[in-house]
Amino acid sequence: MGPDPAVAAVRLAVRGALREIDAGDLVLVACSGGADSLALAGALAFEATRSGHRAGGVTVDHGLQDGSAERAAEVVRTMTRLGLEPAEAVRVTVGTSGGPEAAARDARYAALADAAARHRATAVLLGHTLDDQAETVLLGLARGSGARSLAGMPRAAGRYRRPLLGLDRDLVRRACLAMGLDPWDDPHNGDPAFARARIRQDVLPLLEEELGPGVAGALARTARMLRDDADALDAWADRAFQEADTGGDAETGGGAGGFGLSVEVLAGLPRAVRTRVLRRAAIAAGSPPGTLAAVHVDAVDALVTAWRGQSHVDLPGRVQARRRYEKLLFGPSESSEI
Repeated sequence: MGPDPAVAAVRLAVRGALREIDAGDLVLVACSGGADSLALAGALAFEATRSGHRAGGVTVDHGLQDGSAERAAEVVRTMTRLGLEPAEAVRVTVGTSGGPEAAARDARYAALADAAARHRATAVLLGHTLDDQAETVLLGLARGSGARSLAGMPRAAGRYRRPLLGLDRDLVRRACLAMGLDPWDDPHNGDPAFARARIRQDVLPLLEEELGPGVAGALARTARMLRDDADALDAWADRAFQEADTGGDAETGGGAGGFGLSVEVLAGLPRAVRTRVLRRAAIAAGSPPGTLAAVHVDAVDALVTAWRGQSHVDLPGRVQARRRYEKLLFGPSESSEI
């Protein structure tokens, strides 16, 4: 008799991810102890012995709840029983920048990156599911984000892999239980103080009730299509940036990272490409990506498409964009040059 169908589906997804990684390389799983990541850990332990990969696991203790250290230790024991080596817990300090969810995510990814570097792991597997992808798309819609944000989470990015993005949460949970694993349900996942929890508990069920089943899958498909579009537009913008770059200019601050772009080249681009180029230029000049908003990029775009002699646009990070004849110059704001 073959494995439970849910277990088989999770194993197949992990098998596909391992095909893209050289045999003998170390693959880590990020395991919180929840059903999704436990199922992923179990599938990785099973598949790695057959594919010739080395498999380990890391759990991140955010220290945000009572008993978190004990739970992390239990996750390590579970990973060890599965045969994962190394199996370790990493304690992090969560800051406040960007709000509690973003701060916890930043601390977690920093810990995973450090663990991968220490153990020389080629890849880190993450347990995000189709439902997580749908929630990410809805969060992007609520924030008025562009196509890149609405494209959701990539299946692969750098060392990170998300084998379960095509599987729904209920199936993955069934797989976890069928493997004989005991998942921990994080109370934060149901806490209405967090936007993602409200989407999970209230918004998606309401959409399913009003629009019919399959909303999560449809949102995930939308994300995949938007990712294809965004990838193509980003590649076009990369080429356009190189074509428009006029090199350094004394007025931009020279060694401070300033440079100029050709207004003629920019004006000939579709807006979707031009705004991507302008965003890249602002970031390259020192504007922080996290605070550079669409309103800033639109103001810079007006220097190209609706120039009426306006002098400059101030951007986050004390960066300034200004037009001089047929160049758009990016560099330190005048107030930062005192």
